[in-house]
Amino acid sequence: MPTTTLSTGAIADYIAAVNAHDTDAILATFAPDAFVNAEHGEYTGTDAVRRFIDREIVGDRVTMEVREVIDHHGDTIVHALFDGDFDKTGLPDEVILSNYFATDGGKIVSLIIFSNRVAS
Repeated sequence: MPTTTLSTGAIADYIAAVNAHDTDAILATFAPDAFVNAEHGEYTGTDAVRRFIDREIVGDRVTMEVREVIDHHGDTIVHALFDGDFDKTGLPDEVILSNYFATDGGKIVSLIIFSNRVAS
């Protein structure tokens, strides 16, 4: 799978807005019918995605440091170091999460976030 970089577009804007802790800017990167699937559940549509952002991203002052970006048949996989004010009990020193993005029309239509270890 080819490795690429993010410099423009909805995913780059999403990461910049996450790091700025800006709910409205994060939400602006999503399509109205987008869904997010993360550790605490699945969120579909603008209102639910906003609740996720407020509680899980901005509320915990999450930051993302991109480690790897992979273009896979039109989807984008971003492996990133996550930090913030969330409970880190039992977590490794570096919390690397996989973020699976699908975009359409310049907006994020789906985002799946989870802890992932590459199989050997």
